[in-house]
Amino acid sequence: MRPTAIYLIRHGSVVGAETRRFIGHLDVPLSALGEAQCGALAERLRAVGLRAVYTSDLVRARRSGEIVAAAAGVRPSPLAPLREMGMGRWEGLTAGEIEAREPGALAQWTSRIGEFSFPGGEGVADLVGRAWPAFERIAMTHAGEAVAVVAHGGTNRAILCRALGLPFDRLLAFGQDYAALSILELRDGRWSLRRLNEPSG
Repeated sequence: MRPTAIYLIRHGSVVGAETRRFIGHLDVPLSALGEAQCGALAERLRAVGLRAVYTSDLVRARRSGEIVAAAAGVRPSPLAPLREMGMGRWEGLTAGEIEAREPGALAQWTSRIGEFSFPGGEGVADLVGRAWPAFERIAMTHAGEAVAVVAHGGTNRAILCRALGLPFDRLLAFGQDYAALSILELRDGRWSLRRLNEPSG
C-alpha cells in the first residue's frame, strides 16, 4: 500500500499579525497577505491529488482550508479538535503586555512549555488530548491517500512532536510560519517527516 501523506499546513497571515499577539481561540480573519499566501500554496498543491482537506473550525484556518480545497476540487471539513491551544487570559495580549501584568510568567512558559498551562486556558497535554485523536482518525480514514490538515502553529507543533515521538518541551523547535507546509508520511505504522515549514510560494 502507498504511504498515507498528510500535508500539514498552518493558516495564512492574519489581520494584525504585525502586533505579534497571543491569539489562541480568538476568531481573527486572514489578512490580504494571508489570502495570497494560501492561494499560492493551493496552486502548488493542485497537482498532488488531495483527497480531502480538514481544518480547524476557527475562521483563519477554515478560510485557509477553503482556498486549498477549492484548488483540489474537494469540500473542506472543519473539526473543532484541531483548534489552536486555548490561551486563557493571555489571548489578545502581546508579550510586553503579559510581562507587565504578570512579571516572570513568560519565562515560566518558555522554560516549561511542555507542561505549562496558559492561565485560564489549556496546556500542551490538553491540546494533544483533543487534536491527536482527530489527526489519527483522519489518517485511518484516508489510508494510502494524500490529505491536507490546516490548523495552527501550536496544534501543528504538537502533532509533529507526537508523531515523531519527541518530548513536548521540544515544541518550539519546529518552525511554523504562516501558510507554511510540512509533510508527514505514515508507512507500516510509523510516521516520518518529509518536509518541514516550507514557504507557500
